[in-house]
Amino acid sequence: MKKTIILYWSLSGNTERVASSIQKGLDEGGFETLLKKLDEADSINFFDYDLICFGVPSHNWHPPKPADDYLKAKLSRYKKENRILINTPKIQGKNALIFCTYSGPHTGIREAVPVGKYVGQFFEHLGFQVVDEWYVLSELHGSEENNTLGRMGNIKGLPSEHDLEMIQSRARILASRLTE
Repeated sequence: MKKTIILYWSLSGNTERVASSIQKGLDEGGFETLLKKLDEADSINFFDYDLICFGVPSHNWHPPKPADDYLKAKLSRYKKENRILINTPKIQGKNALIFCTYSGPHTGIREAVPVGKYVGQFFEHLGFQVVDEWYVLSELHGSEENNTLGRMGNIKGLPSEHDLEMIQSRARILASRLTE
């Protein structure tokens, strides 16, 4: 059975809800899953898993500082262990899924894409294959103006239950693709 860990940082609960939907879908797809908040995951060894799912919200087109610090600490650790080499080869069977919640009141999804690319680089430097990046439009809690007047229109209540069901379905499909 393939092993996966879903690591996430969430302030308002949006990213946590997405992480839980991913877990449900991967479970349905036959993966053995573990769901952890980043502040509970210091001892996690990425190389123990076939799939790392890593989720954060977009904060001014960057990951939040606690998530960035977590990734930098992991990278430093793996450098000391000589896991990061020049021209790091892809490691067969080691995959990463990046997911990012965003509200995008100014430029839409373009505010989130830099976060996904940035986070993905940490895994690519380890030799993991980034299998996908998922961007999930989400309410910006505490900002009526950004939720109703931003580029994305009225995003109050997002991600919706329908959105979360679609994420669960995508995760199930991803699991079947990775077990072929």
